[in-house]
Amino acid sequence: MDKHDHQPISTDDFKTPLLPINLNDTNEEGSSSVIMSLATPNTFFILLGPLLCGAICLWLKVGELDSSRNMLGILAWIFTWWLTEAVPMPVTSMSPLFLFPVFGISSADVVAKSYMDDVISLVLGSFILALAVEHYNIHKRLALNITLLFCGDPVNPPLLLLGICATTAFVSMWMHNVAAAVMMMPVATGILQRLPTTRRVGQQTDAVDKFCRAVVLGVIYSAAIGGMSTLTGTGVNLILVGMWKSYFPEAGPISFNTWFFFGFPLALVIFFFMWLILCCLYCKKGASRALSNYLDKAHLKTELDLLGPMSFAEKMVLFVFSGLIVLWMTRNLTDELPGWGALFKGRAGDGTASVLMATLLFIIPNKRRKGEKLMDWNKCKKLPWNIVLLLGAGFAIAEGVRSSGLADVLSKALDFLEAAPFWAISPAVCLIGGVITEFTSNNSTTTLLVPLLIQIAQTMHLHPLLLMVPGAIGAQFAFLLPTGTPSNIVGFSTGHIEIKDMLKVGLPLKIFSTIALSLLMPTLGAYVFGTDKLMKYPLTWRSLQAL
Repeated sequence: MDKHDHQPISTDDFKTPLLPINLNDTNEEGSSSVIMSLATPNTFFILLGPLLCGAICLWLKVGELDSSRNMLGILAWIFTWWLTEAVPMPVTSMSPLFLFPVFGISSADVVAKSYMDDVISLVLGSFILALAVEHYNIHKRLALNITLLFCGDPVNPPLLLLGICATTAFVSMWMHNVAAAVMMMPVATGILQRLPTTRRVGQQTDAVDKFCRAVVLGVIYSAAIGGMSTLTGTGVNLILVGMWKSYFPEAGPISFNTWFFFGFPLALVIFFFMWLILCCLYCKKGASRALSNYLDKAHLKTELDLLGPMSFAEKMVLFVFSGLIVLWMTRNLTDELPGWGALFKGRAGDGTASVLMATLLFIIPNKRRKGEKLMDWNKCKKLPWNIVLLLGAGFAIAEGVRSSGLADVLSKALDFLEAAPFWAISPAVCLIGGVITEFTSNNSTTTLLVPLLIQIAQTMHLHPLLLMVPGAIGAQFAFLLPTGTPSNIVGFSTGHIEIKDMLKVGLPLKIFSTIALSLLMPTLGAYVFGTDKLMKYPLTWRSLQAL
């Protein structure tokens, strides 16, 4: 054996003990370090969740059922962890899987089913399509075209922000809010990828960072606002129309055009206020000069030319995405002209179409290499499962609130509306819907609130739509928290925004939206929906004539 095979060993190594000599001192020091590591605000917030839950379950009386009280305690636990982020958000999202069975809300099987809903199927399929768009740089091509069209020369940050937000709102008019956010967020981040990621407060990059926040906030809020314009824009509008038809079968159904004549002006007013507040808060002086260093028109045109003509793979991905949009738009049309969903007797949902079209990506070849498809599962490793878990938690909570009896308790708490003056009803209903929707899904809020509002309208001798429409649209004003709607989660997952950004923009946006809806409902709404003919109708509402 060669002498160089062994390295010389220092004699000092033999003097170093393999184990500590003074074990007592080490243990004391280790115990002290463990105690110090636990004595943090994060530990306090971790304990605060179960402590609040225990206090509610032991000392607070909520309704007549123990399950209602337990459900309220669970909500306090979960939302404490969500708001403080003491435990990672995806882990907190899984807590209903053990909290609900332990507290007797529902069985493990029932809770688990909430984590694979049709909406979650829609999100999964949409995310796979979004990954395909990102993989083939289609989002970069779209981002460059939108930037060239709206950026101006020199760069005009408010105009560029308006272009991104308006495109998102338009897309959201014809497809689900979540899908619109999922589709447009890669386009927006494709623009933001050109900007520096370092944040140095007080320098040019601070202006760039603020603009990045404005773009992400603009996309998620525009997706929600655009969805208010049309019946197909969001599930809430379809739920409202379905309940109107179910409760008042002799009344004429609310058509696509009828809703558009009211929803579009409302959405337009709210959209421009959102854009103005984003410009005031995030497009500061000097932003144009800072962005001009990275968004020069000549460089953008050069980059677009470097992408070359669209490849077969890019065209096929866009074809599949376009096909999905068409399927979403045509699944349910009108009573006279039912969509393709009627062929399956209502068994197929938007998630069905989403997963179907996503599956095609794993079948269609990309014509780059023999046997290679547009997508393979390795490319799907970036799927944001944290969002899926968060969605599942929202659906589980909504079902728990209903099955535990807590929904009935909340409904009784709204009886005070019967004594409210007429002018205060619309803003009160809108505000209630806007508050509840921050903690449950928009669809769940609408399903919970609208039947109660119908009963209140009958008691007050009001046209039901005077309360139903503000309640349903107010449930779409989920502007404050990431958990308010999946669209918010899509933006929050980019890392560009924080909860404080959503609160700073979302609060004035929610207040303004409530005021706008309260003014338009008794004026434009009376003309569009015919609610000004109120006193001609009997209390039963069954003899309402077609609108």
